[in-house]
Parts: sequence; C-alpha cells; structure tokens
Amino acid sequence: MRKTISLLSVVFLLVFSACSINVKKEQDGQDRQVDINTPVGGIHVSKGANPEDVGIPIYPGAQLKQRDTGDDKSANVNISSFGFGLRVVALQYESTDSPAKIVDYYKDRLKRYGNVLVCHTSHLKVGTDIKNHDSNAHELTCDGSSGVNIELKVGTKENQHIVAVEPAGSGSEFSLVYVRTHGKDAEI
Repeated sequence: MRKTISLLSVVFLLVFSACSINVKKEQDGQDRQVDINTPVGGIHVSKGANPEDVGIPIYPGAQLKQRDTGDDKSANVNISSFGFGLRVVALQYESTDSPAKIVDYYKDRLKRYGNVLVCHTSHLKVGTDIKNHDSNAHELTCDGSSGVNIELKVGTKENQHIVAVEPAGSGSEFSLVYVRTHGKDAEI
C-alpha cells in the first residue's frame, strides 16, 4: 500500500510539474485568454471569438451583443486530451430585424454544410448530448417541438453548426455556434 501511494505521488508530481498555465489579461486587468497545458492534454479558453472560426457569416447589420461589463458575448473553448477533444466557438448578436428574416437568411447560408434541421423551442439550449446508445446515430435531433425560439442545426453530433434565434423587443437576438468533438462517447 505504501509503495502504491508513493508511486502515485511521484506520478502526480511529475504530471503537475510539467503543467503550464498562461493567462493573458486585458487592459482593465480581466482575463482575456487562459491556456493550460499538461502532458495529458490542454484547455484553451478565450474571449472574443473570431467569426471565421464559426464558419457562419454574420447577418448584415447585426451587432455583437454586449455584456453589462461592455465585453462582447463570445467565446472560443478548446479542450484536448489523448482520447477526447471538444471545440466550441460561440458568438451572440442582436439585430433590429425580425426572427423570421434572420431564420430565412441562415437557412440558406447553412445549406453548404448539409440538410438544415429547424427546431422550435421554448428556451434556447445551444449544444447537445453527443453520447448516444446507438453508436451509429450521428444525426442531429431537436430537443423540443414547440416554442417561439428557433434553432437551425446542420452537420452531425460530432461536427455541427447551430444558429439559435429568439425574439428580443422589436428585433432579435441570435447565437452562431460551432461545435466539434472527437473521442469515444464524447459529451458536451
């Protein structure tokens, strides 16, 4: 038992001594980007996602939605290890146009990735459970069937583009999301 504990302690020290953490700050001192690298994988999180990384064009005239702090609502997250990987890029916008106009615009733009699935929801839930009892089921599905919010989904559970649109006052708010996973029984 003592040898096992000693061996685990040595392994633990070796793994975490090879770990590096890099934090880049904004001018106001808030974290802008965090990179954590270990011998078994890494986590990289940054604010200010690049619209090109989502692979979906920005609706004409739309503005990035701002947080109360003045930052835009966007993120780029990468998690990787030997058997699992997850990338999520998300940007949130607002427009004075109606949800119907935005949905029509994106239905056409998303066709380049495959058949567009139109989901109606009462609340927006961007993302999906990748784990599925049928390992051959890679098709996207709708989580709900009624509501005023619309999610357009295209691709597979492992590689998907999502546009989530909801009414906001006399206009709309919408999110552009790219999700890519790999690894056995990947979940997000």
